[in-house]
Amino acid sequence: MRSIRHFFRWLGKLARNNNEFLVMLKFMESLVSKILSIFMIGLIFFALYDISVFLVQEWFIHSSDPLKTRLFDAFGLFLNVLIALELLDNITAYLKNHVIQLELVIVTAIIAIARKVIIFDLEKSSSDDLMAIGVTVLLLSLSYFFISIPNRKQASK
Repeated sequence: MRSIRHFFRWLGKLARNNNEFLVMLKFMESLVSKILSIFMIGLIFFALYDISVFLVQEWFIHSSDPLKTRLFDAFGLFLNVLIALELLDNITAYLKNHVIQLELVIVTAIIAIARKVIIFDLEKSSSDDLMAIGVTVLLLSLSYFFISIPNRKQASK
């Protein structure tokens, strides 16, 4: 009972003092980012394990035609790891600067849509799906172009 009272006093103190509340928010943001980083590293290792199992099965079990029929599946698995690495890079950049870097987010989205284009199955998908991917690629490319203009100006100085 005493700890509950102490907790509510602490919340009341935070409600009255904006600086302490902001410090607590920064701490929570940092903690969540660190936990996400740890989960992302675990996910990357799981994806590497998945690629390893896939390649071993293709080379040794289905060795009559290794990777020929499932080459795009292998590309998809590799790009999954690259996307996860980019997401980890996003989280790391946030931990360093406490700012979400929009250019990095757009690059991650471009890699993700490139993965979708590479593994796109024309037999199982409709033309609407292909058009939606095309529009997404166009808009992400334009976004990257406009976001990177200030960086190009700084690099030329």
